Amino acid sequence: MLNRYHRNVARGIVVAASALSGFVASSGVAQGPALAMLDRFESGLWEVRARDVAESVQICVDNGRKLIQIRHQREACRRFVVDDTSELVTVHYTCPANGYGHTNVRFENPKLARLETQGIDNGLPFNFVAEARRIGPCR
Repeated sequence: MLNRYHRNVARGIVVAASALSGFVASSGVAQGPALAMLDRFESGLWEVRARDVAESVQICVDNGRKLIQIRHQREACRRFVVDDTSELVTVHYTCPANGYGHTNVRFENPKLARLETQGIDNGLPFNFVAEARRIGPCR
């Protein structure tokens, strides 16, 4: 009797696992690539100008993912995608031994993005809203 019980439990687990794997496979097919909105931005030289500050920074953007880490550009950071839609991407990232950031990138058009970012860089907090605009080809 106990043997038949174990077979039924095992059969139920196999059926449940098969159903779950089918759901996971089908849901993966329905979704597009992660952070696909960022691929819609044109590559080239971009100027990032903070709204409240007269300073700006220019960066060569080969893909829109570079707009996520404006304050930690040269660092390899771990990213966690919070929101990923066709118009807005929100990413939280952590950089070992150098801080973290939380960035919203809003798509305006292929040459214009709105950024909101905050976090810690070299032990100091940052928080700014900026406009990122393509200004030409990279030098």
